[in-house]
Amino acid sequence: MNFDYDLEQQQLANALRRFLANEYDFAARTRILASGNGHSPPVWTGLAEIGLLALPLPEEYDGFGGGMVDMMNVMEALGEALVVEPYLATLGLGAQFVLRAGSDEQKRAILPAVAAGELKLAFAHLERDARYDLAYCATSARRSGAGWQLDGAKSVVLHGACADLLVVTARVEGETDAEHGLCLFLVPANTPGVTLREFHTADDLPGADIRFDRVVLAPDALLGHAGQALPLVEEVVDYATALLCAEAVGVLRLAYQSTLEFLKTRKQFGVAIGSFQAVQHRMVDLFIDLEQAQSMACLVCARMDAGLDTAERRRLVSAAKIRIADACRRSSQETVQLQGAMGMSDEMMISHAHRRLTMIAQQFGDAEHHLERFAD
Repeated sequence: MNFDYDLEQQQLANALRRFLANEYDFAARTRILASGNGHSPPVWTGLAEIGLLALPLPEEYDGFGGGMVDMMNVMEALGEALVVEPYLATLGLGAQFVLRAGSDEQKRAILPAVAAGELKLAFAHLERDARYDLAYCATSARRSGAGWQLDGAKSVVLHGACADLLVVTARVEGETDAEHGLCLFLVPANTPGVTLREFHTADDLPGADIRFDRVVLAPDALLGHAGQALPLVEEVVDYATALLCAEAVGVLRLAYQSTLEFLKTRKQFGVAIGSFQAVQHRMVDLFIDLEQAQSMACLVCARMDAGLDTAERRRLVSAAKIRIADACRRSSQETVQLQGAMGMSDEMMISHAHRRLTMIAQQFGDAEHHLERFAD
């Protein structure tokens, strides 16, 4: 099997890397984080001009119809630059719900705006005590006239503060962890009754805790069929998890290469510390982790492009996340240790890579969670 990208995929990745090198170096990223916005509107516009925001969307909605392997190439490049823009939240989660469950009117109203960079989305699902249980949802939805009323709270909504439109899960019936009774709603962020508490996660991503207090929605706010959203939530989260694995490959490569360069230039006892055999052995282990992580990400993305049934999709995504979560944990710890106390400084790129790898290992389920799901 040929694991190399084709010419168009390579050209797109090269264009993205050139753009990031010019507009998103470490100094620019630091300024974006210090701005308090959590993202950069000019960078978002630039990503739209390159065509990245249209990449996974169908041509009928101004997209390019790209598959998972196309997205994998992009996510690797975004990971290498530690980009904090809401790409995964918008294209990997929010837009996928609209694409897979939206009506024709919803798709026409939302997807072309996403492709043009005019609309950002976020997925508001996680709640206190839910852990990694996607069925858990205490936020309630009930009929209110012809429409709906939402009440409840969501925790750690990544890029929730910069989103124009929220995809929100709410329960119309059943216990908080029942597999039936889950719904999806499209909620504009400026809807009366929606309040946010903004913060940044440990890896610099903007997040928000969001409350819904008697939020009244129109009938067309419902996405898909009432009470039957859980299989769709699981499908889209698996899609986003595969993309997250691809991003992890980019961050792992950044951590490995920056550490390798450090070891070649940092001297101790008059010689480069990379010449010590014990250090070389540790770097070989990290290189093996990187190669295996890339192989697993490629496998799951290629197989999802080919089409999978639910059981095989769950198995492959969990297998990839297990391997990549282990690689993220080991690389984040080893690379910082090899670079010494400097590696923990905010002024060093490796400290930010360390935090991103640590969070990727937990996002959408840690290795222990996916081991259990794989066994099931």
